[in-house]
Amino acid sequence: MTKKTTGNHTTKFRLKPSELRFILVLGDFLAASIALLIALYIWASGDSWYHFSVEFLKYRAPAWFYLLPFIWLILLVDTYDTRKSANLRQTLRGIGMVFLVSVIAYLAIYFAAEPNSLPRLGVAVFIVTATLLTLLWRLIYIRTFTSVSRQQRVLIVGAGKAGTALVEVISELDPPPFKLIGLIDDDPAKLGTNILGIPILGNHESMAEIIANQGITDLILAISNEMNHGMFQSILTAQEEGINLATMTDTYESLSGRVPIDLLESDWVVRAFLDRAPTSGFYRIAKRLLDLLLGLVGLVALALLFPLIALVILIDSGRPVIFTQKRLGRGGKPYMIYKFRTMKSRSDMEKEALVTATNDPRITGIGKFLRKSHLDELPQIINVLRGEMSFVGPRSERVELVQVFQKEVPFYRARMLVKPGITGWAQIHQAYAETIEETAIKLQYDLYYIEHASIWMDLNILLRTVGSVLGFKGR
Repeated sequence: MTKKTTGNHTTKFRLKPSELRFILVLGDFLAASIALLIALYIWASGDSWYHFSVEFLKYRAPAWFYLLPFIWLILLVDTYDTRKSANLRQTLRGIGMVFLVSVIAYLAIYFAAEPNSLPRLGVAVFIVTATLLTLLWRLIYIRTFTSVSRQQRVLIVGAGKAGTALVEVISELDPPPFKLIGLIDDDPAKLGTNILGIPILGNHESMAEIIANQGITDLILAISNEMNHGMFQSILTAQEEGINLATMTDTYESLSGRVPIDLLESDWVVRAFLDRAPTSGFYRIAKRLLDLLLGLVGLVALALLFPLIALVILIDSGRPVIFTQKRLGRGGKPYMIYKFRTMKSRSDMEKEALVTATNDPRITGIGKFLRKSHLDELPQIINVLRGEMSFVGPRSERVELVQVFQKEVPFYRARMLVKPGITGWAQIHQAYAETIEETAIKLQYDLYYIEHASIWMDLNILLRTVGSVLGFKGR
């Protein structure tokens, strides 16, 4: 009983993913703010007129210099996935990428600007100091996060299809989100076996004993079939004694950022979106205003880059420069999408119903660069301004592909509840899908986005897409 009490005491202080993300952002902001003060001090120390004083802060440092901590947070946005932020390797890679991008931008401005026109020393010190302090804070965060996660001891109720799917998701995460002790199931044939090394410890009759002996703090309900009265009563007793309960679906979505389509009932779409439809109200208006604002900015970029891109396409493979293709939008309504041509001929592009494969021989030389940099997507700005697409949403597909996927992938049609997007939740989490299985995983991400869509989520996706573009992650 002592173990259980200790376990329950620790769960009172457990933080949700959103709370962990807030702490992460707050720590990064404090690190960047300290870096700003250090940069100002070192910069002012070499100033023979003001030195480090109120006058220096007020008159010498330009107003934009004080925005550096906020710019730093924007650059770090791709590292605010709580799963990535708990992994040392991905944290080092993310901060390293931010440092590299900052240095490249700094050098570009350094050589382009007039001498003494910019606080070069101050910016350089900020970049180096912010990188070091952020790295130090992230190491502290990782150590704390992994320590807290070990205190959460979890038992999965149900070792069928749902329980197995959840164990598979948990096994893919490094570090693990919690300590998974085992599973329980009333099927006597499963007792004593294991799923990916996680043992099936008993049934509902032994649940109380297992909870007490193993110091269980949480139960995750993953029962696929009808629950018997004995199991139901055991779960209620555990909850009354302070054990936290969670459903498999909520846990799966929280850990993976996806919806488990193979485990959903046929009326899930109706139940999931009936009271929280992301296609109406304030969100829809705000999303359209954001699309128009970014679309106008993108239109300027398209006008500036179009002559150069068109020229290299013509030199590389001739005409046409722009490729058009019929795609399905919101509600299955067809529209014509615009992209810079990246394949050798019209017939090659029409074969895209077969989906683009890795190192596809149909892609031209300049087409590889355009796809890697996502510049081939730039003409879709026209589709956004016309209201056929949004900046954020599921990827649009050809009619032929939709007909195939609707037969093979459950709930595929549900992705058309919203406008297709240039980028999206699925695009930033998974590479291009080449198989039915990969398409199903991508749909899981799309449905998660549709279920949880908000302006803040859209902004997060847009900022993380910037990191994908800078990292040349297209194909």
